[in-house]
Amino acid sequence: MIRTTLLAATLLATPALAFEEIADMYPQSVLYSKPYEVIPNVWSAIGATAPPTYENAGHNNNLSFLITGDGVIVINGGANYKLAEALHGEIRAITDQPVKLVINENGQGHAMLGNSYWAEQGVEILAHEDAAHEFEEYGPQILEGMKRYARENWEGTTLVQPSRTFTDKEVIEMGDMHVEVLHSGPAHGPGDTQVWLPELGMVIAGDIAFNNRMTPIFVETCTSCWIETWETAFAPLNATYVIPGHGNPTNMAQVEKDTIGYLKHLRSVVGEHLDNGGTLDDAYYVDQERYRYLDTFDELATKNAGQVYAEMEFE
Repeated sequence: MIRTTLLAATLLATPALAFEEIADMYPQSVLYSKPYEVIPNVWSAIGATAPPTYENAGHNNNLSFLITGDGVIVINGGANYKLAEALHGEIRAITDQPVKLVINENGQGHAMLGNSYWAEQGVEILAHEDAAHEFEEYGPQILEGMKRYARENWEGTTLVQPSRTFTDKEVIEMGDMHVEVLHSGPAHGPGDTQVWLPELGMVIAGDIAFNNRMTPIFVETCTSCWIETWETAFAPLNATYVIPGHGNPTNMAQVEKDTIGYLKHLRSVVGEHLDNGGTLDDAYYVDQERYRYLDTFDELATKNAGQVYAEMEFE
């Protein structure tokens, strides 16, 4: 088996090879890409750096798993039953260790809609309590949205809540691995979760960190809180390796550039626009050109500017 190293993955994370320009990296599977071993016993199937579509079956985030020696821990349920099933097939081809736990990185569809498959296998599912509440409230809408783009790939998917939740931190000892499941604080959305492997220097960051693609800013996103969480809780982990929520595995400097660097820039130009008496209508067109290299720029840049204007208007 040819195993791509983290260094190779980092080199591939350049704008010239942006995933959005590639139709499907694993056409024989509903998975967008085949899982590879990022560092020993830490694997990830890297999703498309594009919106969820029929072509990528909703696999536009990273689906990771840990082979602990006494079972497998999966990070993210997947965007539907068929994606979860396909990931499980890949895991079975790599190891005969059973999947014992699924961790949802947040309450979005790409993290939780595949729970229905894992629950059917009798696997325990863990999420932050806020992510579970979000999915409980918006799950029906999320499911209907997935059905529209996924077409036949939605089949088998039902709404299944996590079987247990945590508040701040959950420590898991399994096989040879010490795993810390963290909620570092407010970031991209409610209940954002990071999986920290301190002995390996690896963080599976979830949506607190993006690489290669622009982050969407939601109505409920507090960008100032996100920056504070990053600087006070996430950056101090001092991780050597990072699997972001979206985009290629890389290092802390790269995800800081593509995530926090972008948020700080957007807040700066929107803040200047506000200081000059600018309106919401004009805020959509503040200068974000230095981040045009990020995939989904065209889909998200103007929307993000409007959201940040609304957030900062009364700060």
